[in-house]
Amino acid sequence: MAERLVGKPAPSFTMDTALGSGQEFGRVSLDDYKGKWLVLFFYPLDFTFVCPTEITAISEAAAQFKAVDAEILGVSVDSKHSHRAWINTPVDQNGLGQLNFPLASDMTKQVSRDYGVLIEEEGIALRGLFIINPEGELMYQVVHHNNVGRSVEETYRVLEALQSGGLCPIGWKKGDKLLAAK
Repeated sequence: MAERLVGKPAPSFTMDTALGSGQEFGRVSLDDYKGKWLVLFFYPLDFTFVCPTEITAISEAAAQFKAVDAEILGVSVDSKHSHRAWINTPVDQNGLGQLNFPLASDMTKQVSRDYGVLIEEEGIALRGLFIINPEGELMYQVVHHNNVGRSVEETYRVLEALQSGGLCPIGWKKGDKLLAAK
């Protein structure tokens, strides 16, 4: 039976990363994001077809997320070396080019398993996206079939809605009225 994650402390993690410059490696943990919002997204594999469309779109919007105190971290089951090679591969050759956030390596598949996105029989993650608040509480979760890319605009809209602290009706955008609690 699946366990709900939203409204609970986000599962802890520590992973190796390839930094967005494609030149260096790092290490990241959930604790590194205390005091900030985190948009954590999982994708199936490097050097695939839908993934670069999402990852480059999120990278292009990174400054917008950073402006509202949110960090971004991408995760797959590939190695940090594969991530670096993909970042350093030209876009016209199915590469990513430089990114504005790191890609983390979940080689053990434990983080994908903890977040409920691992397809055990294939050893890859579904397209899971999670928003974690500055206190480490998981506030939002959406999981897509691997054939369908996610919407950066919807992710940003939901982040702003969560940051508003109010009751947000469907389609709510920053500047819209919040609903009054009864």
